[in-house]
This record gives sequence, C-alpha cells and structure tokens, in this order.
Amino acid sequence: MKLDKDIRSIQEVRDLLRQAREAQRILATFDQDRIDRIVAAVAGAALENARRLGEMAVEETGFGLKADKELKNRFAATVLYDSIRDQKTVGILARNAEKKTIDIGVPVGVVAGLVPSTNPTSTVIYKAMICLKAGSPIVFSPHPSALNCITEAVNVVRRAAEGAGAPAGSVSCLTTPTMEATKELMGSDLTRLILATGGGGMVKAAYSSGTPAIGVGAGNGPAYIHHTADVALAVKRILDSKTFDNGTICASEQSIVVAKPMEEAVSRELKSQGAYLLDEEERRKLGRFILRPNGTMNPAIVGRSVETVARLAGLTKVPATARLLVAREDGVGRDHPYSSEKLGLILAYYVEPDEEAALKRCVEILDWEGAGHTFSIHSEDEGVVKKFATAVPASRVLVNTPSSLGGIGATTCLFPALTLGCGAVGGSSSSNNIGPLDLINIKRIAWGVKEADDLRGAGTTHPFGQAAPELALNEAQLEELVRAMVRRLEAR
Repeated sequence: MKLDKDIRSIQEVRDLLRQAREAQRILATFDQDRIDRIVAAVAGAALENARRLGEMAVEETGFGLKADKELKNRFAATVLYDSIRDQKTVGILARNAEKKTIDIGVPVGVVAGLVPSTNPTSTVIYKAMICLKAGSPIVFSPHPSALNCITEAVNVVRRAAEGAGAPAGSVSCLTTPTMEATKELMGSDLTRLILATGGGGMVKAAYSSGTPAIGVGAGNGPAYIHHTADVALAVKRILDSKTFDNGTICASEQSIVVAKPMEEAVSRELKSQGAYLLDEEERRKLGRFILRPNGTMNPAIVGRSVETVARLAGLTKVPATARLLVAREDGVGRDHPYSSEKLGLILAYYVEPDEEAALKRCVEILDWEGAGHTFSIHSEDEGVVKKFATAVPASRVLVNTPSSLGGIGATTCLFPALTLGCGAVGGSSSSNNIGPLDLINIKRIAWGVKEADDLRGAGTTHPFGQAAPELALNEAQLEELVRAMVRRLEAR
C-alpha cells in the first residue's frame, strides 16, 4: 500500500527521532575530548566544502551571492569553531571550593533544527556544530525550496561526525519535508529543544508546540547616522552590510534614519556610492510590490539582484550600476511598506526634524517589527550611543560597523552565531547570540555549609538568621534619612 506523503513524512520523523535518542544515550557517555574531536572534524569538512555548498544554495534557491554564501559557510567552520573550541560543555564545568559547589554540564537531549531557505547551508553547519559541542544530536527540518543543498550540507556534517566517532543518528535530516512532519518533530516527546530559524509563522509554531524552543523573530533594524559620524564611512558600512549576500541576513539594516541637518550629506553619499534613490512614482510602484496583500514580505524580492527587483516591479529608470534601492518613508505600519523587514536590496530612508525625533522613530520601527533584534548607530559621541542604546528595544546595539556582519559576530566581538535571540520583548526565550552554552543544562552539586540552628541563631533575629540591629536613629533623624533617599531617587 502506498502511503500519502504527509503520513510517510511523519513516520520518517518518528524513525529519525528514535535513532537520535539512541545516539543521545551514547553521546552522554562521551567526555569533552571525544566531543571536541567530533566538532573539529565537522569544522574541517565544512571548510573543505564551503564553496561547493554555497554554490549549491544559490543555484537551488536563487537567493544571494555564491561568494557570500561561501563566506558564511567559512564563518561557521572557522570563526565559530575558534570560539567554541576550548569551551567546556560536558562534565565538570566549574568548582567553587569556598562555597562548596560543583557545576556539571548536561546535554539537553535531541534538538530539532529548522532551516530557512535564505541561509540554508551555513545554518546547517552552525546548528550542527553547536549541538554536537553541547553533546546533543540534531534532527533537521529543511525548507522545501532548499531541500537539496540542505540535505547535502547535512550529509557532509554527518559523515564527518560519524567518521570522528559520533554514533549514527547524531545528525540527520528529513527527506520528505512537510508541515505535518515539522509539527510532529517539534511536538514529539523525544524532542527536548527546538532551534527555530525561519519565518514568523514557523517560529511562532515552535513556541506553541509545547517543547522548549529558542527562536528568532524578524530583523528590522534601523541604522541611525549621527552628525558626529564620518558620513562617507557610515554609508559605506551600511551599503557593504545591506548588499552582503543580497541582504538575506536578518541583522542587516532595513532603514536609515537621520536628522534633517544630515539629509543633504547622507543623500549625496548614498548616490555617490551606488545607491539609487527612488522618485515618488517609483517609490509607490515598488511599495505596492514588496509586500503581499496580507502584509507579509513578497518572496520575489528576497536575495535578488537590483536588476531583478526593478524589472519585476516595473522600474525602468534604475541604472545597471545600482547597488541598492532607497525609498523615502515618512511613517511606520501597515500603510508604510518600507517600514517592515525587507530581506533584499531595498532600504527605507527616514529624515526626521531632530535627534529626539530620530530616536523616537527608531523605537517606533522596532516596536512595529523587529523588537529585540538589532539596532545600529554611527556616531563618535559615546553619550549619544548610550542614550540610544538605553531607549531602543534591541538585544544588539552595534556601533560604527556593518550591521549584518556585526550582529553575527564577524566584525564585532559578539559571539559568532547565525541564530540571534530577541529576548522577551521580541518573543524569544533568549537575547543571546546562541551558542553551545545555550544548549546545555547545568546540574549543580552543593554541600551544606549551615545547619538549621545556624539560620535561627540566638535571641532576636531577622529572616536571614543574623541578629537584628538596634535602631539608633531618633524620629527626626529617620525622617531626614527618608527625605535624602527620596531626593537621590528623584535625581536619577
């Protein structure tokens, strides 16, 4: 009897999860050295295949640039590896002789890894490495439109891991991806954690599955250019960032925000560095194209060249040399299409009356979409940086750096990661750049250092067991102390 596709896919999930559970039992017996040998082998294989996998990703999906896809694969295989190579993740992590405690790293268990079509092969390498480093197997659910390149990336990782001693089932991938299969994978009792990277609907489904999840929301980061910035360098960084892999990194800039006095200099620099500023008619045309009727991003703009987007949107005056399309925007929300995330070569451009209005606009943009993700600022005034950083709802505030590369830790000293947590404000369980230490539990051993009688003490005590101090202040002194405390609070 021939089974329907969805039934076959569900059965495949169950089989892979059972294999992964058996692998987990074996991985749990491995010490740090054995785990590290496996991770080193995966990194080496990923580096060796970085170019081939990058080319496969672009050829299959049509998103991005082959050279940049290769670079992201290399980033995971080298920069990430260098950061996690010496991390302690299993066994005894720390001892505190004075407090008589010991911390022990414990793998979380089988991980479900959702893989997007925008960054397919680098996501596989990254998630496999951090899971294996944490001593956990991973079962991948591939995006259907990137199935071939994701499957090949998983095979590269799997062969290397098993060749270095990992048990079969440590790394696996669905061959028949369906929504039913992904739902089964996320909701199974055998799955202990979900690493969700993908569209908002998929991430929400991960958090609704009943299984602990680490997911990321939309990136819609504004970039503020302050009057103290080197304008030419700031624009270069923004364009270098936004054009990297044709804008498919979620940490890339989605809008430029400036105060009115900066408009002329920034506009001039954008044009001189290859950005094409749309006129009003072109702005309306493209605005109708970049979002679908339901308000979600049109996949036709994702990771495509300027030439392709211009042609599809009916823009006839865009020169072949244009690196980026820039559209003036004056609002935020459903009626302002440029205010949302655009994973392609399109930037919104806001000109506000002054710095306070610019700050308000940045907060508004992130509150509309992208809360908790990333904000970038170009300024030489540390006070302004701190002011904006305090106010914006973002987990990463990047200063004087390309946002896409700074957010993932390539041009900053943030942890190198391709899953960027958005914190509670963004509906995420973590605000970290996700790494192996986010994928372990810590078992703590604690020796007793007090007896119950020690807590009670002798005589009059307060709840912490220490003798209650006598109040030596009279009523007037007590009132003055209260007034002083109030003045200090009001001054903050």
